[in-house]
Amino acid sequence: MKELIRLIIKFDFKTLFISPTDNTFIKFFRYVFVGGFAFIVDFLTLYILKRYMHYLIAIAIAFILGLVVNFILSKKVVFTEDAVVSKVESEFTLYGIIGLIGLGLTELLVFILKDLAKLDVMLSKVIAAIIVLIWNFLARKYLIYRNNNLEGQK
Repeated sequence: MKELIRLIIKFDFKTLFISPTDNTFIKFFRYVFVGGFAFIVDFLTLYILKRYMHYLIAIAIAFILGLVVNFILSKKVVFTEDAVVSKVESEFTLYGIIGLIGLGLTELLVFILKDLAKLDVMLSKVIAAIIVLIWNFLARKYLIYRNNNLEGQK
């Protein structure tokens, strides 16, 4: 955590976003940005599609688009180490399974927040996305990329 704070204070964007790292806090920091961009794709897709179909179907389609964006960007800047599987297809399958669990959590949370708590669907989506972001990062880090060197967490 100290290293992350030091890099933020120094505005060391190269180390924060590009240089290889084993530091879990830096990886999570990067994942928030990757997830944020994927969320924008997801959110805008939902915003457009909910006008033309049931909101739960629109959420599923939007989530899948966000998942693909998240996978591609995560491979470039977050989880740069090898996965526990050797083929990219198997890696994406595991990534997708975790994403589908996240989708299920998203659908459940949005349903509860929108239909039961009577919040706006878009606000419900934001709340669900924050919770699912944490689930996705931890599950992917420890189930797919668990061969990380954990020394950088000091």
